[in-house]
Amino acid sequence: MEKRKIFVCGETGCLSSKSEEILINLKKVIGEYKLEDQVEAALTGCFGFCEKGPIVAVLPENNFYLEVKPEDAREIIESDIMKHQIVDRLIYTDPDTRQKVYNPGEIGFYRKQVRRVLKNCGIIDPENIEDFIQNDGYEALRKALTSMTREEIVREMKESRLRGRGGAGFPTGLKWEMAFNRISDEKYIVCNADEGDPGAFMDRSVLEGDPHLVIEGMVIGAYAIGAVKGFVYIRAEYPLAMHRLSVAIEAARRKGFLGKNIFGTDFSFDIELRLGAGAFVCGEETALLRSMEGKRGEPTSKPPYPIDSGYLGKPTVVNNVETFANVPGIILNGASWFKEVGTPGSPGTKVFALSGKIANVGLVEVPMGITLREIIFEIGGGVKNGKKFKAVQTGGPSGGCLSEADLDIQVDFDNLSAKGAIMGSGGMVVMDEDDCMVAIAKFFLEFTLDESCGKCTPCRVGNTRLFEILQRITTGNGKLEDIKLLKTLAETVKTTSLCGLGQTSPNPVLSTLQKFEDEYIAHIVEKRCPAKVCQGLLVYRIDESNCIGCTACAKVCPVMAITGFPKKPHTINQELCIKCGACYSACRFNAVNME
Repeated sequence: MEKRKIFVCGETGCLSSKSEEILINLKKVIGEYKLEDQVEAALTGCFGFCEKGPIVAVLPENNFYLEVKPEDAREIIESDIMKHQIVDRLIYTDPDTRQKVYNPGEIGFYRKQVRRVLKNCGIIDPENIEDFIQNDGYEALRKALTSMTREEIVREMKESRLRGRGGAGFPTGLKWEMAFNRISDEKYIVCNADEGDPGAFMDRSVLEGDPHLVIEGMVIGAYAIGAVKGFVYIRAEYPLAMHRLSVAIEAARRKGFLGKNIFGTDFSFDIELRLGAGAFVCGEETALLRSMEGKRGEPTSKPPYPIDSGYLGKPTVVNNVETFANVPGIILNGASWFKEVGTPGSPGTKVFALSGKIANVGLVEVPMGITLREIIFEIGGGVKNGKKFKAVQTGGPSGGCLSEADLDIQVDFDNLSAKGAIMGSGGMVVMDEDDCMVAIAKFFLEFTLDESCGKCTPCRVGNTRLFEILQRITTGNGKLEDIKLLKTLAETVKTTSLCGLGQTSPNPVLSTLQKFEDEYIAHIVEKRCPAKVCQGLLVYRIDESNCIGCTACAKVCPVMAITGFPKKPHTINQELCIKCGACYSACRFNAVNME
């Protein structure tokens, strides 16, 4: 009899919510009842629905339990495993119908997803290579090495029109073809796993949940271009991803999927990990390669491109994690299969990390061409706490903000770019009516300013000046001419910076100016922050009709700006007030207003 399997989410986020304790308890109860020959439990990759984690799935029935706690383990074993009775209280409840949803595919969060890159997350143990093999693992590599020529692989990749998922969207097949055509005694292939965008965790989740899929894609790529050595450049802040990748590489070597004479052919290839120190600019391929060489992680001028002079001056292909994870499916099923979903210019799927003010925070894989509205409101469940949607930032800190008017655009590389945003690596941060778009632009610019390597003047000095202007505006010292200055300077930084970081860093400024210029004008002309976020523009007043003279506000005021007698209405001296908000937080009678 085939064993039933219990998979517990083993992604970094769920591990922090005690999912490992859930697994320990499950195994303990399995041992108590001597059920080892009937069921086994293990950690798996990210189910995506992080808002409802930790998640536990019982296979083959796919009973899907949400927000599981360690103490729920006994009930899952005693009820589901021993009596075949679903633990109803842990099943998802639809927030609209209040009905239980027993098939996870019918949960709104999953209904419109197409899981190709994430296909094994939730059904395999990432540290067990046999699980991967049982799900067609390394079959694409077998096909590539034993029945396809290098030219045929390159042709299939070009035919698929897969665009690099790291952000730039360069055609992968074309890049591989250029590398294939380069004559060199050595070539290299590099996986860029230096994911550093705030709110982005796509690549980390793929590596934690299905590391063999990325390895398989890399080996196929190496064979296609003629590389004998590969590297995964991964930031050291990803210890779990590093561990699972290391385990997977070692297991692949033992199975003969890495090393000498793979599948009995004359092709030999191996992979080495290189750890990054967490510099955002090292996501740029030339900076990444310099870092790999032990040099300071700074970008270099292009040309020469890495395809001509990359690692140690040799032809090098750099693709990111999600790009490699798409390769086995294309080789195994063909380019036509890959193009069954997506748009003509951007075929396939894309993994996004949904975060911010959204009901269903999580990891989603959707076909290109889906609308922003579908992602945010149908999959993401809309804005949290009944607030009004205001904007969504796509593409990470150097992406752009899109407004309500953009919700019905089809999401792909070209449409996002046409609207002033970018695909980036897949970060998607949702904002609501309480967010100030001027402050948001300043926040993202401050991040890229901090992460700039400082090598080129436009990025180093231009972004500093942009930040200073935004600082002026958000503190009530802006002038109307600052708007024109912001636009001119931002365009100059974009067009003159050396690398992608500088070239995209002004995007938040330009996109918020384009979509929310009225907020800039309110800050400058009316000295008012409509969202009541910019501290320097806030005014605190006491409503005498609500004030009972409890003195709580006066007691917490650090500058003694509040005066009044007990049981009498108090007042705030605006000249002394430092706008810290302590009185607003201390008042229990809604007497302190924030304007």
